[in-house]
Amino acid sequence: MSKSKRTHLMTFFVTIVAIVAIIASFYNDIKSNLVLGLDLQGGFEILYEVSPLSEEKQLPEMSAVVKSISKRINVLGVSEPEIIIEGDNRIRVQLAGVSDQSQARRVISSTANLSFRDVNDTLLADATIIQEGGASLAFQDGKPIVSLKIADTAKFKEITSKLASATAGNNLIVTWLDFEEGDSYAAELQKANQGLPTKYISVAGVNKAIDGDAIIEGNFTEAEARELADLISSGSLPVKMTEISSNVVSADYGLQALNKTALAGIVGVLAIVLFMIFVYRIQGVIATIMFAVYMFAVFFIYSSIGAVFTLTGIAALVLGIGMTVDANIITFERVKDELYKGHSVKNAVKMGQSTSFMTIFDAQITTLIAGFIMYIFGNGAVKGFATMLIITSFMTLLLNVGASRFLMNQLVNSGCLDNRKSWFNVKTNLIPDLNKNEEQRYFGPMKQYDYMKIAPKQILISIGIMVLAVVIMIVNQTSNGSALNLGIDFSSGTKITVVANESIRVEDVQAEFKQLGYPNAKYQISGEETVNVTIKESLQQDQILKIKEIFQLKYGIEPNDNVVTPVVGRDLVRNAFLLSILAWLAMLVYITIRFKWDYGVSCIVALLHDVLIVVSVFAIFRIEINTEFVSVILAIIGYSINNSIVVFDRVREELEMIKKPVLKPNDYRDVVNNALHHTMIRSIFSSVTTILPVIFLLLIGSNAIFVFNLAFFVGLIAGTISSIFVSQYVWLYIRTHYTPKPKQRKKFKEDLDEMTIKGINA
Repeated sequence: MSKSKRTHLMTFFVTIVAIVAIIASFYNDIKSNLVLGLDLQGGFEILYEVSPLSEEKQLPEMSAVVKSISKRINVLGVSEPEIIIEGDNRIRVQLAGVSDQSQARRVISSTANLSFRDVNDTLLADATIIQEGGASLAFQDGKPIVSLKIADTAKFKEITSKLASATAGNNLIVTWLDFEEGDSYAAELQKANQGLPTKYISVAGVNKAIDGDAIIEGNFTEAEARELADLISSGSLPVKMTEISSNVVSADYGLQALNKTALAGIVGVLAIVLFMIFVYRIQGVIATIMFAVYMFAVFFIYSSIGAVFTLTGIAALVLGIGMTVDANIITFERVKDELYKGHSVKNAVKMGQSTSFMTIFDAQITTLIAGFIMYIFGNGAVKGFATMLIITSFMTLLLNVGASRFLMNQLVNSGCLDNRKSWFNVKTNLIPDLNKNEEQRYFGPMKQYDYMKIAPKQILISIGIMVLAVVIMIVNQTSNGSALNLGIDFSSGTKITVVANESIRVEDVQAEFKQLGYPNAKYQISGEETVNVTIKESLQQDQILKIKEIFQLKYGIEPNDNVVTPVVGRDLVRNAFLLSILAWLAMLVYITIRFKWDYGVSCIVALLHDVLIVVSVFAIFRIEINTEFVSVILAIIGYSINNSIVVFDRVREELEMIKKPVLKPNDYRDVVNNALHHTMIRSIFSSVTTILPVIFLLLIGSNAIFVFNLAFFVGLIAGTISSIFVSQYVWLYIRTHYTPKPKQRKKFKEDLDEMTIKGINA
């Protein structure tokens, strides 16, 4: 072996050692810095609608509201809170790992508008008279009080001086929190005399001018006094915060979901690794190394940017691995094609990498388009899924295209694979000897089929499924008023997830809810230990706390709750529709630029087919449609168009090989059939590697994302079918009914005939 070849081989092994060393070095840092979402460590998410305190006042800048909320969350001691502005007047607050959710709700939404008034409710001073952060817990005669550091001592002295000179009974300073129009000291005093709670905090008699700090005293517990001090110090929140959606996850449930989903992900990844090594041998080994780098890179990016890792993020990661494998499969199949043409290993690898690059690039760009649209216009779980999708696409181009090729090229250039074509899992006895002018005799394991003859039958089956779904939807609409089984995310209401450490009977849960006064609740078993209970009305927090207290006492685990108001449901439906339309239009524009308009239209029809099939299956089997369903629809869009583009790239390649100026319908038919013949194995393998992890997520993953995984499973099958039959058949129909302009032959000047002399110009 020459020095140059030894260098390439050494580079290969040094690179692998470096990869292992880097992963080992950063493992602990990544593990410690990775932020888990509330669905994995427990906590809650609330969507607030923000409005002015009165009609006369204008809504302040939302950034100012976020700043005030952030100060309050700091009081709670919550790490890594997520505060997101959505639209013009909504704020989503996500707090993971919160132990006292009732306190958190109270602290976040309370306006804490402190004011000092006289007995006639005349405003004497507001919170600005106190120093910023000037409220603190203190004790007087053993009783907890709130100590206030006065900022404007001169004004406070003037106020207290006037009160001190007033008649008895009028020399009182009344401290209010969140005084509203219509409130009065007189009315609240009557409540106090009856032993009822009052809205004012304290009443103090003023006998002399106060030149300095002050206190607020009342019948406080230590916790109440501390909370009041914290609210005052965090600043006034001059808006009304109305809770229109909430999702609460218990810590036990989150940990259970994390363990199950992580296990399913590991098993799914191992299945892909074994499949790739079995099918592609040495190329599969290279792909496996890149999987490890890919996983490390994704977790490193997430921990570095502080992104929150959620259940849908884990699912997207596992699914992303399956989709990322596709880039390797495209290249590996091209390399095998070149080997079966009789090329050397070095030339086969070089040509395979070259011809596959633009196919991979176009496929990943369309997936990125879907991801960016989800991230920009989506929210909640959709945004989390989009983040992972974007990272997956970038890592596919950077690692699985660049880095895997680098490693393969080092091996190839070392010469150790020159006489080992069998390591690529090709049948060496079927490789032609070009030195003997042998022609290619092996064109893959698939026989040549007339796929376009099969396509109409497959399309009719899809139409049949859609028609059946429509019939069932009409029947359901007539019988129970609901065509689709919409979850509370779309229809509004309350969902309580009752969890136990052992098998749970739905009859027991149903009996408890009937006793609590909810006879019309719907029940759905999710595994042996979980029952999902759906109530059509949006329950108040006191009602939810009562339900959770009963079931926590009964089963030992605090139930999860999810509350959505009608306004949120309407917005989700609208946003889901708009997101899909935007993604389709963006992809149509890109494909039209890169290919032609008929390719783009064909892809959009295929995408519409996939979405309708998934919706139809959910309609037929009455499966609940929730927020994650939107993520699935958009992910399917990215996956399906990825497959269609790979086939269309081969179609375009076949067209360029034809020298006829005008093609007849049979010519186009042959082009499509040939393209499908060459890409069929790749389509099957790509589907297998993507479906494998989904199957494991369905079988042993968390019940919390069962609907997500089931929808994706159906969508993957529909996407595979549409990319093979639907998109190609639509393209063929357009081409055979639309006559392209004939190819323009180049005009040359007429030259004198040249005498041909053998050995000179012949």
